[in-house]
Amino acid sequence: MPLSPSAQKVQDILQSLGFNCNVIEFAESTRTAQEAADRAGCTLGQITKSLIFKGKTSNKPILVLTSGANRVDEKRISEYAGEAIGRADADFVRAVTGFAIGGVPPLGHAQKMETYLDEDLLQYKTIWAAAGTPNAIFELTPDDLQKMTGGKAVRVKA
Repeated sequence: MPLSPSAQKVQDILQSLGFNCNVIEFAESTRTAQEAADRAGCTLGQITKSLIFKGKTSNKPILVLTSGANRVDEKRISEYAGEAIGRADADFVRAVTGFAIGGVPPLGHAQKMETYLDEDLLQYKTIWAAAGTPNAIFELTPDDLQKMTGGKAVRVKA
């Protein structure tokens, strides 16, 4: 089965950057971390959630790549970002990433953004991330995630 255009875009970006990852598209949803873990056959902690926040003063996009098992401590992220932050709405997410909520991959965004990587993801041999649609994911290593995003590994949970 050929990939949908958004999933193919992510596959093409991965290949062009030299990452040997394969996007897998499912008939079922991978929109939530639990759904993605069920499809991948992995633990909830191995799912990488791509959450977009917005600087309240600067309006800059901030990407937090967190373990599916964790809730992000927004106050902590505000400290890293140097300003108060808020959750971005669907229109802002699409504008800065080029993807819809539920399928935002960790790379290939329309805009470069400050990125924080959940240190809890570093404990796993492999992890899974969204691949452009709410039913596409790909497997990668935490090391590759750090290389492809330039993300700063930090504590993101409370």
